[in-house]
Parts: sequence; structure tokens; C-alpha cells
Amino acid sequence: MKTLKEYLEDAEGKNVALGHFNISDTGGFEAIVKVARELNTPVIIGVSEGEREFLGLEEVVALVKVEREKGTPVFLNADHTYSVDKVREAVDKGFDAVIFDGASLSFEDNIEKTRECVEYARSKGVLVEGELGFIGKSSKILEGLPDGVSEETQTKPEEAKDFVEKTGIDLFAPSVGNVHGMVKSGNPNLNIDRIKAVREAVGIPLVLHGGSGISDGDFVEAINVGVRIIHINTELRVAYKEGLREGISGDEIAPYKFMKPGVEAMEEVVRRRVKLFSKLDA
Repeated sequence: MKTLKEYLEDAEGKNVALGHFNISDTGGFEAIVKVARELNTPVIIGVSEGEREFLGLEEVVALVKVEREKGTPVFLNADHTYSVDKVREAVDKGFDAVIFDGASLSFEDNIEKTRECVEYARSKGVLVEGELGFIGKSSKILEGLPDGVSEETQTKPEEAKDFVEKTGIDLFAPSVGNVHGMVKSGNPNLNIDRIKAVREAVGIPLVLHGGSGISDGDFVEAINVGVRIIHINTELRVAYKEGLREGISGDEIAPYKFMKPGVEAMEEVVRRRVKLFSKLDA
């Protein structure tokens, strides 16, 4: 099977993006890998520090390993990791990629710690993603934009270029109008011109965080100018919860039965997003 790096190279050549979907239980995992099997399309499973703690670090690594042995193109990413020690832990346990999130640090400290992560992960063939610019932290339904998110705080191409050159990262996550979570009144439009300028400046694949709530049109435009991974989390959580409401509304008490509508709802989100990102319906 190809490595994640090789699939990203394929995505670059085809001008498509890989879907990155977060999980915190085996129901979410099954929904994602079912679509990967069905469409024979690579997907990335993301687990944040909190999700790792809930699900279990070794447990999620084992799930991915078993599925890959079956030939499913599924990869594992340590999403939003805030310390070098946690990055090292994920690398040592067998993750395919890690994100060091130093967006709240000073520019200099972000560079220093991200570079330290790169130096540790590179010897083990693990991809490292760095982040510059603030897009909020909560994967939930929001009343409005998170404090501190504005056009003024979007990633500047010249700073992005400096950051990438000094850290040596494989993937770069900018702030380009995207936000974590879903805004009730509607998420802002992506700054496509800024995405294009950042991509031209850094020369490496871009990762779009906060994909939930973004319009299909913006997704397509973002992919066309250099986004190669798109994160979806809040949208999955909403679908799961709504499906569970349906499942527990009756008399069924077997968890694998009353959870099924929630898993199927997540599966539909993943299928729709993977088809869009991979341009399978184009």
C-alpha cells in the first residue's frame, strides 16, 4: 500500500484533497473506513489530544493497523497536539502524521517547538504539520465567530514562507477564513486569494482545518488552489448526535442497535465529503 506521503503526491497531481475525519469511538471509525473501502479512496482518521485520551492511543493505532492489513487506505493523524512530548508519544506509537499546534505561541516559539517536532518525527518517517494563525478551538455549534478570529489575523504569505523554511514541516495549516466549529448564522467564506498566495509562498500541501460549515463551492475553489487535506469534525458530531436521538427514541436497549442510526448518519457525511474532495462526481 502507498504511504500517506505518496497519496498526497497523487492528490497533488490530480488536484484533489484527502478527507480528514475525527473520531472518539469505534462507531465513528467504522463509518469512515466503510466509505474508504466502498470508494477505494484514502482517508485520514484524526484524533485530538482529548479524543486520544477518551478512545485510547494504543487502541486507535491498533484499529488502523488491522484495517490497513485488510488493504483499506486509512491513515492516522495526531490532531492538534500542544506539546513536543505528546508529539513524540504519537510518533512512537505508530501514527502516520502529527500536528504541532503552536498557533497560540509567539512566532519564534512556534518555530522552535515545531522544528523540534520535525527533527524527532522525520527519522521515523512521520509527516509533521505546522499551524500559523488562529481559527478558534471548539468543534461545536457557535453563536458567532470565536474571539480573535478576523481577516486581520489570517495567515500572511510572507510569514508562512518564513515559518515553513525555518521549521521544515511537510504540511502547513493556515488561517484563511476558516474557523473551528459551525457558526449558527453561517460560516464565513474562505479567502481563496489568500489560500492561493500562501500556497505559492510555502510550496508544500496546505491543510484546511475547520471544514464543517464551509460551502461546497468554497471547498472546490480551495482544492483548486492548493489545499490537499480537509478536516471535518463538528459536522460528524452533529450527525452522530441526531442519529443517536433517533436510535434511542424507541424501546431498543441493545447499544449496537440504537447506535446504528448515528453511525449511518456519520457515514453519509463522510461519503458526501469524500466524493466532493476527490471530485468523484465531477
